[in-house]
Amino acid sequence: TVTRLGRWIDFRNDYKTMNPEFMESVWWVFKQLHEKGLVYQGYKVMPFSTACGTPLSNFEAGLNYKEDTPDPAVVVSFPLLSDPTVSLLAWTTTPWTLPSNLALCVHPEMEYVKIKDLATSSIWVLAKTRLSQVYPIMKTKKFKKEQEKELFEILKTYKGEELVGEKYTPLFDYYSTDPEQTYWRILSDTYVTDDSGTGIVHQAPAFGEDDYRVCLKAGIIFKGGDIPCPVDVNGIYTEKCKDFAGQYVKSADEGICTLLKSQGRLIQKAIIKHSYPFCWRSDTPLIYKAVPSWFVKVEEIKEKLLANNEKTYWVPSHVKDVRFKNWLRDARDWAVSRNRFWGTPIPVWASDDMEEMVCVGSIEELYELSGVRVEDLHRETIDKIEIPSKKNPGTVLKRIDEVFDCWFESGSMPYAQKHYPFENEEKFKDQFPADFIAEGLDQTRGWFYTLMVLSTALFDKPPFKNLIVNGLVLASDGKKMSKRLKNYPDPTLVINKYGADALRMYLINSPVVRAEPLKFQEDGVLGVVKDVFLPWFNAFRFLMQNVTRWSGEAGKDFVPSLDKVRGSNNSIDVWLGARTQGLIKFVHNEMKHYRLYTVMPELVSFITELTNWYVRLNRDRLKGADEDAERGLQVLYDTLLDVTVMLAPFAPFISEYFYQHLRKLQPSYAEREKGGRSNPVMAGKSDSVHLLQLPTYDESRLNDTAVAGFKVLQKIIKLGRDAREKRLISVKMPIKSMVVVLPLASEDITKDVSTKLAEYIKTELNSWDIKFVTREEEHEWVKISLLPDLKILGKKLGKKMSSVKKGLVAMTHEEAKKAISSGSAEVEGVVIDFKTEVLSKYTYAKEGDSRWEGGVHSDGDVVIAIDTQEDPELVASGKCREIITNIQKLRKTAGLEMTDKVEAFYAEVGAKMGGTLAACVKSNVGTFEKKFDGMVPLPVEMASTTKVFASATVEIGSTNVVIDIRPPAVSVAKKVGEEERMFLNTVDVEDVVVGMELKCKIDGKEFEFTEGKEFFTDATKRAKVEKVL
Repeated sequence: TVTRLGRWIDFRNDYKTMNPEFMESVWWVFKQLHEKGLVYQGYKVMPFSTACGTPLSNFEAGLNYKEDTPDPAVVVSFPLLSDPTVSLLAWTTTPWTLPSNLALCVHPEMEYVKIKDLATSSIWVLAKTRLSQVYPIMKTKKFKKEQEKELFEILKTYKGEELVGEKYTPLFDYYSTDPEQTYWRILSDTYVTDDSGTGIVHQAPAFGEDDYRVCLKAGIIFKGGDIPCPVDVNGIYTEKCKDFAGQYVKSADEGICTLLKSQGRLIQKAIIKHSYPFCWRSDTPLIYKAVPSWFVKVEEIKEKLLANNEKTYWVPSHVKDVRFKNWLRDARDWAVSRNRFWGTPIPVWASDDMEEMVCVGSIEELYELSGVRVEDLHRETIDKIEIPSKKNPGTVLKRIDEVFDCWFESGSMPYAQKHYPFENEEKFKDQFPADFIAEGLDQTRGWFYTLMVLSTALFDKPPFKNLIVNGLVLASDGKKMSKRLKNYPDPTLVINKYGADALRMYLINSPVVRAEPLKFQEDGVLGVVKDVFLPWFNAFRFLMQNVTRWSGEAGKDFVPSLDKVRGSNNSIDVWLGARTQGLIKFVHNEMKHYRLYTVMPELVSFITELTNWYVRLNRDRLKGADEDAERGLQVLYDTLLDVTVMLAPFAPFISEYFYQHLRKLQPSYAEREKGGRSNPVMAGKSDSVHLLQLPTYDESRLNDTAVAGFKVLQKIIKLGRDAREKRLISVKMPIKSMVVVLPLASEDITKDVSTKLAEYIKTELNSWDIKFVTREEEHEWVKISLLPDLKILGKKLGKKMSSVKKGLVAMTHEEAKKAISSGSAEVEGVVIDFKTEVLSKYTYAKEGDSRWEGGVHSDGDVVIAIDTQEDPELVASGKCREIITNIQKLRKTAGLEMTDKVEAFYAEVGAKMGGTLAACVKSNVGTFEKKFDGMVPLPVEMASTTKVFASATVEIGSTNVVIDIRPPAVSVAKKVGEEERMFLNTVDVEDVVVGMELKCKIDGKEFEFTEGKEFFTDATKRAKVEKVL
């Protein structure tokens, strides 16, 4: 899939984390941290399998969740030392952790109440919103608030922070003799919620990640110190927990509840069913347990991390400035050790009591200390190596059991991939920090973080300069893609069906490149093919077909020439050149800033404009054989080549296909045999589009006026089409005239559109005439509508708002225009600022007019109106346009090439000699001749051959018409007799030249025929002579 997708990966210079060279550099990184005093041994709470006696990763813990797992849920009381009659109530679903309770935690901002239970006279403290926990009746629909006074009495209300520091009586005295202990007091933290329980959480730091964090912060436990934990690796209580020693923790829940009940400390007991993690190996319940771990002191270098983060450039920036910055600001010390077999072993050799430790930073150092030289650094090789003790001669140091977390290895990648500092020192220094990296949003807390921590700790530098964060690709239903659920299509099948380029561009032109999630839709990949690749290919094919045709008709090769491109003064050519150069400039700037999410939409938009506008508006011109046609083809070639090179990184395969065809027209193509890979690279000579540099933009061809003018043209045409649609006027039916008002355009743009682009607008909208209205006449077609800006004027006017609003609405076009121009005017006795206090827009002034249909662009800068009146001349022209369209469809159906000549014939069903359609054709001969290179469709009675390429019955006007296209044939004059006609019909039109004479003898009688009199090279010439046209 990697190869098929077109990803360039350097496998020859790759690295593997299992290679000894990589592992040795990881050792060096760790030793540097150790020597800087940034490493210590502490505890980390992790998912733990008591059956296997080992911690699991979070990923492993998520492999085997079981729904509806029953567990006891208990509420326990904790009497305050300051007033033993008052007890705090805590709720837990793990009674087995209560023997390890060291503190209670409340939310500092949550509201707590001291209540008197009227049934027992007990006094309790719990969250006000969690009273229903101890009074379940409050959850029922029938319960009314006034019934609370029958259950309890509220004696006092607290904020959680007011309870902090209070001490309470512990449930058990197992740790009462610990030296210098500060256990059994109330702490606070915002992780406490009121969605369940009592709003008070019991803290057992040996068995909860938040418990550990909160207790460490409060000084209940200390970094590097032991944690009270009466449970061994098999989940069995040790002798420390004398009441339950030897019991499995999950089995002891019932006994603990019984003991607490006998002490009067058990307030409530229930059974809940919830989702619970089980060991994927042994299928036994997991617990969370503090295990010894090696830590990097991230908190100590936090300010440096934040400073280095500011030196980097991220796309999108908010991930750096918010998500990652907040993560760094709240960063805790990083546990880098894991209890596994595979992985880079932590290079610490220590005595049994951990009083003597040696951190090894290289293979050579290990040899010097142990006398054993190794070539592999995995556990099976080095775990048996011992280092003689320097403190206690005669004893040895052994390697600790742990290996590095894989994230420590990935964070060491910049150094370890080059085996730094053992080799490649200069190469590393030249390439560090990295210019650019990219990964998913989930790596904010993963790779991005570990890279930053290690580079800051080692060199006080960021590890990279630029970073693109991509979002996650989800299944179409918004869930994570899952092999188990099979909720996504096979990538290989998608690639085989739509092509690798379509998949690439679908992903690159999606929210993923803005670090947002994408719900993968296969239809989206198909959309790229239909909306981007097919139009792009059609423009390419159109160019190549017409280059071939032009070369044949002009009798010379088509040679790309930038001079001819730059020399064209055709307004659409100038626009396309300016648009292309602007695109190149834009792509360079955005790619420089790594903004893929702006580049792709612009490239896709440009292809749409190229095909839907330039090619469409110039189709007839580009099909010509004169110099103007060549100039247009030169411009189109130059643009397609630039677009192909620019899109090559995004769509490498189809770009390569286009390039291999386009390059053949370049003069340097002849030099390819001399070395297409050699410098300097150039289009034509270079073997691949991927060897070319992105094109640089030509400042001299940038033209803001041309680009702005063409945008106006696009708006006019869009409005014109909409106006036609409102009146149900087909675009095939011409309109007599249209009016255009450009109230906000500059003089340059107005002149550009009205002089250089007017013919294109007329052609596209099938209008016989177009009028651009002057400023002096615009009031006849448009009106400025005014409304007060209520947000600004509301406070200023008060009760006068209604009258001022009426005054604004009543202003004439000229009054409004004058007020806007001067900046202010008096309305109903109030001076109004028309720049800041009034909302204005141009509207169509002839709304409801039966003759004119208008439209206003949403930007307010273009207003148009079309004349909707019909007359016989318009109808005839419309019918002829329909005939042209159907002939083109027949050519396509027959699979004809652009250069293939045909003759077209028609017959009205039930009519003779063309019927009423003949008059329409006769009045529009020039239109047909221009479109079909001199050929005019004729009544079928004038056809000389029975061979038909393609035929169709279509409705033109309200009449069914049969139209067909036939190969060119000699057309015989109506006056010629039947026997002579039979002879002339045998003559191949390819052998006939203008004015030629033919002789023949039929039944002994000699005949002479002259081309142009008795026979013709085509039916159109004959029709003109015989006055059919």
